Amino acid sequence: MTDSELLDNYRKSKDERLLGTLLDRYTLLLLGVCMKYLKDEEQAKDAVQQVFAKAIVELRKYDVTYVKSWLFMIAKNHCLMQLRNKNHQTTALEFDVADESDDLQSRIHLQQKDQMIDLMHEGLAQLNDQQRQCIAAFYLHKKSYREIAEVEGISLMQVKSAIQNGKRNIRKWVESILVKS
Repeated sequence: MTDSELLDNYRKSKDERLLGTLLDRYTLLLLGVCMKYLKDEEQAKDAVQQVFAKAIVELRKYDVTYVKSWLFMIAKNHCLMQLRNKNHQTTALEFDVADESDDLQSRIHLQQKDQMIDLMHEGLAQLNDQQRQCIAAFYLHKKSYREIAEVEGISLMQVKSAIQNGKRNIRKWVESILVKS
């Protein structure tokens, strides 16, 4: 079933298993988003659980059309709030040490890098399940082709193909977004 069908059926039947199936599709994507921001696997896993908890509550209240994008934004905002709260605990002296011009250039570079990473994560969400799972396992979880093949139940050639095609599809998607901007 598509995301829309699962969501519609969930709203009609209130069957939590349908919602679980829907959210399960995006576990790897959300873990990747949270890892990008939090840089800690345990914190990222906790964040994914908190995002799912919020999603369950919010999906009962609101009519969400694009679940994938919506979950991505919830995860991103959740992580940014965690980082913001963490950064408020640092002292002002830490910010006065760096030269302002170097600091500005560093912030601009980091912002551009973060924007590109955001686009790549959104591009990952555009892939089919096999490509997304293979790319996430290879790049985010540092699994070998052989390990991925065993877990996914596919051949090494299919793993290589899924990763290669997935990377090309992400690149094309990111380029199409950048051209529009």
